[in-house]
Amino acid sequence: MQQQDEYIPPKVWVWEQQNGGAFASINRPVAGATHEKTLPTGQHPLQLYSLATPNGVKVTIMLEELLEAGFSGADYDAWLVSIRDGDQFGSGFVAINPNSKIPALVDRSVQPELRVFESGNILLYLAEKFGAFLPTTLAERTEVLNWLFWQMGSAPFLGGGFGHFYAYAPQKFEYAINRYAMESKRQLDVLERQLAVQPYVAGQAYSIADIAIWPWYGALVLGRLYNAAEFLEVQSYPNLQRWAKTIDARPAVQRGVKVNRNWGEPHEQLPERHSAADFLATPKK
Repeated sequence: MQQQDEYIPPKVWVWEQQNGGAFASINRPVAGATHEKTLPTGQHPLQLYSLATPNGVKVTIMLEELLEAGFSGADYDAWLVSIRDGDQFGSGFVAINPNSKIPALVDRSVQPELRVFESGNILLYLAEKFGAFLPTTLAERTEVLNWLFWQMGSAPFLGGGFGHFYAYAPQKFEYAINRYAMESKRQLDVLERQLAVQPYVAGQAYSIADIAIWPWYGALVLGRLYNAAEFLEVQSYPNLQRWAKTIDARPAVQRGVKVNRNWGEPHEQLPERHSAADFLATPKK
């Protein structure tokens, strides 16, 4: 193992603002708003404030799946929140998510209107609101929620752990990358074994468990996350590959991954979404 200078923690931790890394300019150890900024509001009852990170994509896929299934009440406005620019610390955003993380949703179809934050909770809220993508029998519902909460607890090791140290950290540290690569592969194996015996993660039917897990682990095995497909040998998970490709082919998923995206090829981007017609205006491949 490569030798590196040992870090000896100080007796009291001190915030060094220029600590490097892709998101150093917006990371900080305190909460609350840093500036006044009113959030825009569109015509639909559902207002989404987000960015097309894996957690954001969960919600736009869910909304597009609901619309694909015929739930017109799921029509929504999606507003871009640029986390690199610190939009999540604006006063309007902090009012709907005190944790300053995307995505956040406001449901104006109820009075008083409701704020909904944390991506897993937004999926659960929408599934219950519209009665879709969540079974009603106790056993099946419990199994879907098992995997929904598995994703919420597991993804920080993949994103904040492996993804940060492998792709975003200003320096590469062998111990950190190895530690989180091991855990990421263990999680991939959990899914591989689960998908060996059934078509979807929580059973025979597509559910919010798949919608939550696919933007992280599906994107990873399809080679779209952290440029780490070869490093993690994602081709060694054939059942996970099959599942990822099946979901990738869904029209609602293909729309959902574009929403609140402002990077990549022009045909991959739809920074804001206010109607279904917005997808027709995006450039073709």
